[in-house]
Amino acid sequence: MVRMKITIRIQLFLKGKNSPTLLYDNGNYYHKTYKMNADKMRAIIYTKYGPPEVVRLTEIEKPVPKDNEVLIKIHAATVNRTDCGFRSAEYFIVRFFSGLIRPKNKTLGNEFAGEIEAVGKDVKLFRPGDKVFGYNDTKFGAHAEYMVMAENGSITTMPEKITYEEAAPVIEGAHYALCDIRAAKIQSGQKILINGATGAIGSAAVQIVKYLGAEVTAVCDTKNCDLVKSLGAKVVIDYTKEDFTKISQTFDVVFDAVGKSSFGKCKPLLRKGGIYMSTELGYMSQNPFLALITPLLGGKKVLFPIPTISKEDVVFLKELVENGNYKPLIDRSYSLEQIVDAYKYVETGQKIGNVVINV
Repeated sequence: MVRMKITIRIQLFLKGKNSPTLLYDNGNYYHKTYKMNADKMRAIIYTKYGPPEVVRLTEIEKPVPKDNEVLIKIHAATVNRTDCGFRSAEYFIVRFFSGLIRPKNKTLGNEFAGEIEAVGKDVKLFRPGDKVFGYNDTKFGAHAEYMVMAENGSITTMPEKITYEEAAPVIEGAHYALCDIRAAKIQSGQKILINGATGAIGSAAVQIVKYLGAEVTAVCDTKNCDLVKSLGAKVVIDYTKEDFTKISQTFDVVFDAVGKSSFGKCKPLLRKGGIYMSTELGYMSQNPFLALITPLLGGKKVLFPIPTISKEDVVFLKELVENGNYKPLIDRSYSLEQIVDAYKYVETGQKIGNVVINV
């Protein structure tokens, strides 16, 4: 006689933890620890370009690290201008990197903070349990519970005495600022004007330029003047009361960290041989073109460096944080489930610093 077994499993879904399972076997109840969907994870994906609503929360395969990679359990990420640009593909040139018709990498999120869960057999720099933060704008992937990165990528251990939420927004804005600051060879004693001093890029630029010993004049709105002064600006211009392009002072560098002005408008502000930089392509994509032409003409010029990042850059930013020379601003936080709202808020152009996603 074949013994019949009836087993009923009642699963309690506890995110990221082993779930107790109640088993019923021929009239006897007993408990068993059962890991639910160990090879799956929650992630935000998008399969077409468009507005914030094209992203959605779903369950996908959990990545497996290669021999030289680490598996990171994400605790915090951000939504930023880079994510928005790749999601919308408003600038068509983005599609040459992300996919002409539809996105190749379906999960965005370029900066993150989390914990190493597993490492490939060749990994030497990290071990399970390490708290790390980093940046990946080639494959993205941080808008998920897990992601993988090569150990020699733009990743390092977190600064001491800060939270995951504080570590996640350290890199994106700051590395754009750092790239332009280095291209302009900003140094102690120079006078620098920064437009858009409350954004992720602008607020980082104010702090890094101050660290380098240059004098900062910053442009922001009324309610954030005190905040920007606290970041290191010597002079603050309230754009609601004064057009900064009409002031009489001149500068070695004008850095438009929000891309809302132009070389033509800012040229009178530049000293002889002065430099104008913008984070945007400009009207009719003029900035890359001007960056090619103006250096050949002598005098005032436009720079439009291609952003790059390395592990050494991440370590440098970590040291700035640890030494109290740089602290990323955080406007507000959202859960992974609220990411559409996060995108909408970022695209208002009114955020102060960074928008964090708690995973």
